[in-house]
Amino acid sequence: MVQSLNSMSMKSKYAAAALLLCPLLNIIGFARADNPFVQTIYTADPAPMVYNDRVYAFLDHDNDGATTFVMTEWRLFSTADMANWQDHGSPASLATFSWSNANAWAPQVIARNGKFYMYAPMRHTTGQMAVGVAVSSTITGPYKDALGKPLVENNEIDPTVFIDDDGQAYLYWGNPDLYYVKLNQDMISYSGSIMKTSLTVAGFGPRTGSSTSRATSFEEAPWLYKRNNTYYMAYAANCCSEDIRYSTAPSVTGPWTYQGVIMATAGSSFTNHEGIIDYKGNSYFFYHNGALPGGGGYQRSACVEKFVYNSDGTIPTIKMTTAGPPQIGTLNPYVQQEAETAAWSQGVETEVCSEGGMDVSSINNGDYIKVKGVAFGTGAKSFSARVSSATSGGTIQLRLGSTSGTLVGTCTVSGTGGWQTWTTVTCPISGATGTQDLYFVFAGSGSGFLFNFNWWRFDNGSLSSTTITGNPTTTTNGSVIPLDLVKRSTVSVVALDGQALLVVHRELVNIPIRIIPNV
Repeated sequence: MVQSLNSMSMKSKYAAAALLLCPLLNIIGFARADNPFVQTIYTADPAPMVYNDRVYAFLDHDNDGATTFVMTEWRLFSTADMANWQDHGSPASLATFSWSNANAWAPQVIARNGKFYMYAPMRHTTGQMAVGVAVSSTITGPYKDALGKPLVENNEIDPTVFIDDDGQAYLYWGNPDLYYVKLNQDMISYSGSIMKTSLTVAGFGPRTGSSTSRATSFEEAPWLYKRNNTYYMAYAANCCSEDIRYSTAPSVTGPWTYQGVIMATAGSSFTNHEGIIDYKGNSYFFYHNGALPGGGGYQRSACVEKFVYNSDGTIPTIKMTTAGPPQIGTLNPYVQQEAETAAWSQGVETEVCSEGGMDVSSINNGDYIKVKGVAFGTGAKSFSARVSSATSGGTIQLRLGSTSGTLVGTCTVSGTGGWQTWTTVTCPISGATGTQDLYFVFAGSGSGFLFNFNWWRFDNGSLSSTTITGNPTTTTNGSVIPLDLVKRSTVSVVALDGQALLVVHRELVNIPIRIIPNV
């Protein structure tokens, strides 16, 4: 049975796990937890980054059914509340780098010069691992190879990038040794020689376990950052299985002092890879395990925990949990939300959408999506969803609190003639008030896929239809929407921040438009 599960998709593994009473699961009650924070695919080596008041997590993608590290692309997810994560698809892949042919491993991204730089290890066509750098004008990509060749090579993996307060950027990497270079201002070249860090027991702790071929605990996955004038180097330690440890230093290049274990070995993944950030006044520790159905050493799962530094700046021991961090704030249901934004999902997958971004696909009867902490306020009146179906469709049940919780509305989805032939459906809502966990429960007949799901939005009664005449209309970002386009669209009026806006429901997006004179 284990062998047959390894050949299944993620969707099949969820179903099989439920039927088998979950002997392959590594966590209890996985359908109710919020860790791992991605459930549609296997992910590993999380590299978090804070940008524009959101947390972005760049991840590896472990292929279904692999019996070694088979990874061909990187994936990107983001959140504004540490609970609901949006899938942004693949910002880069092995195809981005013409000189690579395998092993899209642990990346990290940093912003500078109005651009975003992705550093990632992969296998060179020569057969050795090397670190490449790709650049994009937007954080979500697509990223393009900046050099057409590796930035550093000689069997190198696991880059971590950091810009110090004086503007000097550093790139560290390595297994079994730890190296660094000083990056130039352009972030795609470096000055001086590649430097090798002295791995001493005082700096990185003694080796433990059965492997004694190396003197210190350092194995791989360095993560460099600075806090209160102290430099921190977290890393995966020992092998195998790995735990997470860290060292500190008074300068970015050392000397390093070993501090101890952050996260002990746990779960079925024999590797781990950390990322540490501060966001909205809290500290977060990212890592991976093998907690999803069918998971293990080659099908891993990215997770996150909230933690608090000790008063002396040391990091406490952090345990893996299935709950994850508490939500920050709430989610607004009265603005358009992407269907691929979820705290938890079961059965569904995601794909590139013809209308831009991603959509939720492979929806079967009984699948669901949980959205955490939805602030309905005094109550929603209606619900709209952008959907498509190459079959006869199905229904979206809107429930509160659980998959069997209070039913506040049901939207019917009919066939549209294609999986990327989109339409908007609307249904009335009753009883959705306060702040609730919202469940989209999908239902339909037969055993095939029901429909695809692109975005959704609730309305609270402030919308009304209107007729548009007059001059071209200026959008909130200053661009101009031609009047003939507006006339061909479904238009609503909504109050936002005390100002009247037009919302144009067009093929690709909802375009907010300020009402101006003579319109």
